[in-house]
Amino acid sequence: MSLLTIESTRSGFVESVHRVSVAVTDMEGKLVASAGEPGLVTFWRSSAKPFQALPLVMDGAADRWSFGTRELALACASHSSEPGHRELAEAMLRACGCEEGQLACGPHPPLNPAVAEEVARGGVKLTPKWSNCSGKHTGMLALARHHGWPTEGYSRLDHPVQERILQEVCRWTGVARGELRLGVDGCTAVCFGLPLAAMATAYARLGTSQEPAARRLREALWAHPALVAGTGRLCTELMTACRGTVLAKVGAEGVYSAALPTLGLGVTLKVEDGDGRCSPPALLAVLRQVLARAGQPLPVEGLTHHVEPVLRNTRGEVIGSLRAAGELRFH
Repeated sequence: MSLLTIESTRSGFVESVHRVSVAVTDMEGKLVASAGEPGLVTFWRSSAKPFQALPLVMDGAADRWSFGTRELALACASHSSEPGHRELAEAMLRACGCEEGQLACGPHPPLNPAVAEEVARGGVKLTPKWSNCSGKHTGMLALARHHGWPTEGYSRLDHPVQERILQEVCRWTGVARGELRLGVDGCTAVCFGLPLAAMATAYARLGTSQEPAARRLREALWAHPALVAGTGRLCTELMTACRGTVLAKVGAEGVYSAALPTLGLGVTLKVEDGDGRCSPPALLAVLRQVLARAGQPLPVEGLTHHVEPVLRNTRGEVIGSLRAAGELRFH
């Protein structure tokens, strides 16, 4: 078994080690490369968002409410609550005849540190549109409105919106409904527990599918990576640097998924202790190794701050870093 870890260093010494499990698969689910436990069952968290957005496009709701690439990108987003994110969420709600008060997601401090500091300094009252998942939830409301389903309770497992999403999750991952572990995500919507390899397979298929809905979502994510995440975040900067060759989506608790369309591969990893700081350098380490084997170097020039993020003390002084160690096993 191959081992991939993220080492947390302090003053030149390794202070802690975070183990990473990885699955790299092709469109048929064949394991191409791995580390740790590629069959590890965990929750997909926000890395599932493109698949939660697919029914919005497939069922005609996106066209009915005139959602273009910007709106579809936000429907897949874990955004940073920057002004453009919040304004677009409000516009999407208006377009489908809904209001912010109907969003089931609760607010939380913005993922963008500068925005979070501004909020704290200004005493801003956070509302549901500030949630990093407000685009996803607006998409769910839009789907309910399109079908004439009740908007009340749209985030719960027994609602038709969640049933429709489950159909797509099962179809793309190849995991039967009865084999999924279903839970409640941090934003109140349903989340899905399944093997890392199945998640990777779904991304391999998403990256190469010629289905119109899949193609539209891919183009939306690549066209508006700043809406998918935000300033300074890896999803945004990686898809900006690698448009057309890497599609990436972060999830909570150390999960990250990506598609490599030119290779027909999908990737999902889990930092096993759930440390979200470690998932960006872990993903870049995996992508570097997979792409290098195919003779396609990863353009990391603008991503070095994600390759080995620095750690600082309370005075802002650099005292260490997070760095990847170990190699994938290629099958």
